[in-house]
Amino acid sequence: MNIYLPLKLLVAFMLFCLSFIANAQNEIPKDSLSQKLNEVVITQNKKTFTNSNGNIKVDVANSIYSAIPNPVDLLSRLPLVQVNPNRERISIVGKGNPLIYIDNQRVGINELNALAVADIKTIEIIQNPSSKYEAEGRAVILITRKLSKKDSFKTEISETASFKKHYNNYLGFNSSFKKDKLEWKANLSYNCRNPWENHSIAYQIPQADIISNYDVTANSNVKQYIFGGGLFYKINEEDYVSVNINSNLRNDTFDINTFTFNQNQNDQNNVFTLSDNSSKKNFINSFINYSKKIKAIDTKLLAGFQYSNFNQHLWSLVENNYNETELELSQNRDQKFNVDAFSGRIDLEKKFKNEMNLEYGGLYSAAKSKSNYDVFDYDQNENTTFDYNFKEANLAAYSQLSGKIKKATFSVGLRVENTNVSGKYSTDDAFLIDKNYTNLFPKAQLSFSIDSTKSVSVDYSKSISRPNYSSLSMIAAYINPYFIYGSNINLGPTFMDVISTVFQYHDKFIKLTLYKNKNPVYQDFVFDNQNNVLTFTEKNFQKESGFNIELTLPFTYKFWTNTNSLVFTKNKIEDEKALFNSSKPYLYYYSNNTFKLPKDFTFVLSFWGATKQKEGVFERNAKLIFDMSLAKSFGKNWNCTLSYNDIFKNTIYTERFTINDIGSRARYLVDANEVSITLRYSFGKIKESEFKEKSVNENESRIR
Repeated sequence: MNIYLPLKLLVAFMLFCLSFIANAQNEIPKDSLSQKLNEVVITQNKKTFTNSNGNIKVDVANSIYSAIPNPVDLLSRLPLVQVNPNRERISIVGKGNPLIYIDNQRVGINELNALAVADIKTIEIIQNPSSKYEAEGRAVILITRKLSKKDSFKTEISETASFKKHYNNYLGFNSSFKKDKLEWKANLSYNCRNPWENHSIAYQIPQADIISNYDVTANSNVKQYIFGGGLFYKINEEDYVSVNINSNLRNDTFDINTFTFNQNQNDQNNVFTLSDNSSKKNFINSFINYSKKIKAIDTKLLAGFQYSNFNQHLWSLVENNYNETELELSQNRDQKFNVDAFSGRIDLEKKFKNEMNLEYGGLYSAAKSKSNYDVFDYDQNENTTFDYNFKEANLAAYSQLSGKIKKATFSVGLRVENTNVSGKYSTDDAFLIDKNYTNLFPKAQLSFSIDSTKSVSVDYSKSISRPNYSSLSMIAAYINPYFIYGSNINLGPTFMDVISTVFQYHDKFIKLTLYKNKNPVYQDFVFDNQNNVLTFTEKNFQKESGFNIELTLPFTYKFWTNTNSLVFTKNKIEDEKALFNSSKPYLYYYSNNTFKLPKDFTFVLSFWGATKQKEGVFERNAKLIFDMSLAKSFGKNWNCTLSYNDIFKNTIYTERFTINDIGSRARYLVDANEVSITLRYSFGKIKESEFKEKSVNENESRIR
């Protein structure tokens, strides 16, 4: 691609924006009557961001965010939300990994990727979830879809052309239909992406007198098919049944080029590694819910069943060139991973006349995974194969009482969970992993309204975070002859205690949170001194503690709407095998600026960043990222959006830490600098909906 194209597009984009901002200033009528009328129109516009009790709600459907081609990129543009460079993990600043819900159904990263952005109505970031949500997670991202109550039909077709280092294309189709008691939804997307990745790591192993560093680049060709469908049938005013199925099928071909310097005592090598790879990742999820009002005891019952499957096949052919000689075959790697998960649940809810609400229920879930490892080593002329099997079963029961007493609202709940985990190689009789544990998870929330504009709330929760299933497999990625990315079958859950308080005034709030985590999961090094191979993996650290102060300050002035979030954080991560450094506070900041211009133009300038982070073991770099977009509506059916993301190419992550006497410096370059144009056409009209779903599998986010 012509390297001047992004620059030309940027110049045209800026001139385009400036011309319409100038038009906006020139076209405002001078007379007082017109000014008053314009003010009325502005106040009637829906706000993109609203805040309540420390939670942030985003109106996606009526904002420029509806033009973002995929939901992961959409979340990365929202306040407090952070997406890891590998796009496989999402976190909330100061909260860690959140639970993700679509309507009432808990989902994971695979289902999130299978969701059409055109189908999203709102996204809410809930920082103090009540006990009706699962014990796992300190925050919830709640996604609500656009659905219909009255007979209606709507179809939307979208096309996005994205220019990063390489060209990417997103084509989407989304449709909904309602007639009498029946409603159905369907979506289909075909994405052709060509992502580019680069990272480098320099490390030292003093006890083995080893100094090494590598720089790796990957160019991928991704074909992705996303489809989903759902049926909702309203039996009567109180009862309904719903069925849903969605899938994400992805085929990747990618080459990885790695340049490595390795010094082992007096032996030095410069190695070029070429790896040809193909990967298939197929995910499918289905569930059925039945809701019935039991009139005899005035209780609502919901029963649900869910089945999910994730299947991955990774093949790699690796060649090495030592000291500028010639490429020689090193390894032929064939790895497979499969997860099957089933769950069933029953929820009951009874409302009392004194505004009290009692919820209680139970859940059973079971998952089993299998890892197939088959690697032929050309250097040793030997083949290594093994199968590793993992099983987990969870049994949970919960109850929650909520209500209102005068100006105070409250919620108290308790959840008990029993977990049974086992893992072993297929050729072994004894289990490598054999755990059975039971835990209690209390939650409480109290809110008090001082007056119509001010309120105070206090929350306490104990929660758990379990590793995803692929982290508990035996899958490994070959980087060079001395370095491997691996997993850890011994990973255990993290237990978290959190207490927070919020003071809200109108739509502005300040929040203080204290937390303590036991067995948090972070990066780890394991060195094999016999084979001179270092494995980069994860492990449970001993403890993590900290606090954060969050301030949200939105305001509106004429055609300008501004939302600002500031989070002041101090976090300390400790482990006896890690080198502990000083822990210092850092600041996260986010600002969104939306300008409503004449002739249906909308201009958005947003930025987010963080100061340098020192968290005891880890040290991370400062960041500042700018994005901007311009959207134009053409009548009722057409919409066009032009976006320029990561304007100054600052999406760079660096990290330093020392553990097991191994010191490292890592640098990750993310292909986030993007110019994109989205064209969307829709016909029909969608209205309020009857469509309902309910979470069945509480471990859905771990299926990856």
